[in-house]
Amino acid sequence: MHTKMTRLERRAVISLSTIMSLRMIGLFMVIPIFSLYAQQLRGATPTLIGLAIGIYGLSQAVLQIPCGALSDRFGRKSVVCVGLLLFALGSLTASCADSISVMIVGRTLQGMGAVGSTLLAMMADFTREEQRTKSMAIAGICIGFSFSIAMIIGPFLLQWLPINTLFLVAMTFGLLNIVLLYWAVPSTKEIAWQPTTESLLKALPTLLRMPALARLNAGIFLLHAIFTAIFVVLPISLDHQFGFSAHHQWMIYLPALLIAMVASLGCIGIAERKKQTRSFFVGGVFTLCVAECFLWLAHTNLSVCIIGTCLFFTAFSLLEAFLPSLVSRTAPKNLKGSALGIYSCSQFSGIFVGGVLGGWLYGRFSYTGVYLLCIIFTLAWLKIALRMQFPQHSRLQPQPDSIHRQEPLQSESS
Repeated sequence: MHTKMTRLERRAVISLSTIMSLRMIGLFMVIPIFSLYAQQLRGATPTLIGLAIGIYGLSQAVLQIPCGALSDRFGRKSVVCVGLLLFALGSLTASCADSISVMIVGRTLQGMGAVGSTLLAMMADFTREEQRTKSMAIAGICIGFSFSIAMIIGPFLLQWLPINTLFLVAMTFGLLNIVLLYWAVPSTKEIAWQPTTESLLKALPTLLRMPALARLNAGIFLLHAIFTAIFVVLPISLDHQFGFSAHHQWMIYLPALLIAMVASLGCIGIAERKKQTRSFFVGGVFTLCVAECFLWLAHTNLSVCIIGTCLFFTAFSLLEAFLPSLVSRTAPKNLKGSALGIYSCSQFSGIFVGGVLGGWLYGRFSYTGVYLLCIIFTLAWLKIALRMQFPQHSRLQPQPDSIHRQEPLQSESS
């Protein structure tokens, strides 16, 4: 009986997590200073800036399910390769943009490389059932860490590079991912491939009828709507109200993210050891609400703004780690992949809605309107979280039948 990852499984998980991480860095490293840069583009308005920030979320959400279906028909690697090429093309277009409309086209193309669900499906293909939760957890940790790096690296690199060059860096990451895809990711010929999840289209009615999953999907939608709306106005606020130009804002984000990383990892560890996921999850949503109140009240008080930013990143990091794990533990065993596909659609839909609403509200009501929207969203989520039923903590036990069906995993030639 094998309870550890095989060499093939480790290779697949590490390579696929790297691809997801590089793509995440490419997408998010421009977010902390994007709204400041976009103000200089021809035809820019607050609403169009918000649209440019969030539009990639719409194209991601719309194409997640079709990309998954195409990968079932034409193969995972082919679909991922096309998606990465679209991401690289979108990054190149954004780097050349001299108007907000061209920037919106570039960001849309970036989002059309909607390969997140397909990469997770590949990970499921290469891992046995008893290793799948661990594999998804590793991918989630890598993505979360990449998010933190991206939020720091963008403002930091602006000391030496113009912001349009950051899009060229993102393009380079996209092309590098294609090399990793064909060089590092194993071939499906190396395993006796067995479908481990039902088709998302067939599973959709069942999953949408589950209240527990609906609450989690609403949570990730609201979390990313809040995140995107905040970063429509926070970079502008740091520049206009506190004198932190784009290439100095890393001095705010770096300590805030380091504090958030330590605090969230500590909370996750305690929650797992003490089996208190519910308390820490609800506490994370409450902390997010407090952070929004601090940012709303900051005005010209830098200390209040910094405290609000630290609390925001801490709550965001904690909730971002809890949510996919809860989805995986809540979904029916044979529908976990499909449930994560719907979860991804909700996440990217939230990015789009947050960007558009944040831009529109900033144009009409300045910072106050955006922060009040985020407070309303967090209060709505707090009400949902208090009604949630949390899955029991349990350890996955090895399943000999599953191992037996995929025994070729033990004799890979990689």
